[in-house]
Amino acid sequence: MPLPSHLQSLIIAVFLLIPGTPSALAEAPTVSPAGIPTPLLAHRDIRWARAGNITLTADIFVPDTGRQNYPVVVIYHGGGWLINNNSIMESTAKYLASHGEFVVANMNYRLLGDNNNTTTMDDIIEDALGGVLWVKEHIAQYHGDPERIVVTGDSAGGHLSAMVVLAGDKLSSKPFSPDNLAFRPTYIPPGKTAEQIAEHGALGVQAAVLSYGVFDLESRAKRGLESAGNFFWKMGGAEPRGIFGKGYNIVNSPRLYRAASPLHLIPSAEDKKLPPIFASVGSKDTTTPPAAVNAFVEKLDSAGQRVKYKEYPDKNHAFLDTGCNEYLGSCFDADAPDTLNDMIVFIRGSLK
Repeated sequence: MPLPSHLQSLIIAVFLLIPGTPSALAEAPTVSPAGIPTPLLAHRDIRWARAGNITLTADIFVPDTGRQNYPVVVIYHGGGWLINNNSIMESTAKYLASHGEFVVANMNYRLLGDNNNTTTMDDIIEDALGGVLWVKEHIAQYHGDPERIVVTGDSAGGHLSAMVVLAGDKLSSKPFSPDNLAFRPTYIPPGKTAEQIAEHGALGVQAAVLSYGVFDLESRAKRGLESAGNFFWKMGGAEPRGIFGKGYNIVNSPRLYRAASPLHLIPSAEDKKLPPIFASVGSKDTTTPPAAVNAFVEKLDSAGQRVKYKEYPDKNHAFLDTGCNEYLGSCFDADAPDTLNDMIVFIRGSLK
């Protein structure tokens, strides 16, 4: 008898808690089935912002080929916005850097339980937006091309990557609220305002790759995202609460949840042309089921946006994560490379 989806999420969470590994200068990537990887230079724990008592960092992987300019991939990890750090995307980051020859920025962001369980969903989205702005401002130091940037992520990271694409022009210097459904990026280049960034499209990226992403927070909240039934709260060591802070919930403030839901932000291509998007999911995924991902894809397609969709047979949730998941019966080395190769082909094609 299949386990309920909330218990599957708990078991997934247990196996995804993999500690980070700080250190530094040059290291070889993990060898994968796709061939001999390009050696990498790894720049660890690069500080890019301070948010409350949390220092936000990134690991940046650079192909060591002697070239001075590479396309850039920015990665946001999954974990229900409550667990994990960028180490869960370590293998994916190295694979894309070594086989795609991209500079890859593997980003950290605040979790809901951070800063004494006061971090809100808009804070996390603002970290994702600010992270891309920081990368654009600094990635040339690591031989990355700020004019060729692709954003990617899985699960919660897929949500954040989608928000970069869909909310990059919904910015404000004022705090996010029911009266101001716009975001204030955690990092803003010196001398700029959020409004200027929005006006000039400074958060624009050239493509997005969204792996088994969460695209509808309104629906998730109605199905228990903020309750103890969502075991990610327990795994993250935090008391369940409203993701937008005290006093807000899906009943009295539904506009907040829609403003943070990619599904509800898709514009007509006649009004705004989005960069190409590649959305994928495993056929056995019960955490972000194919039907939910496909609903997002179909809405993009109906709006005239450029989107590619692929469902991977016999794969469940989190198959791009570092290491093995014993419950799901998946391991990165066996299950991730074909999807990552598809991502590389898509990214290269989008950057032509």
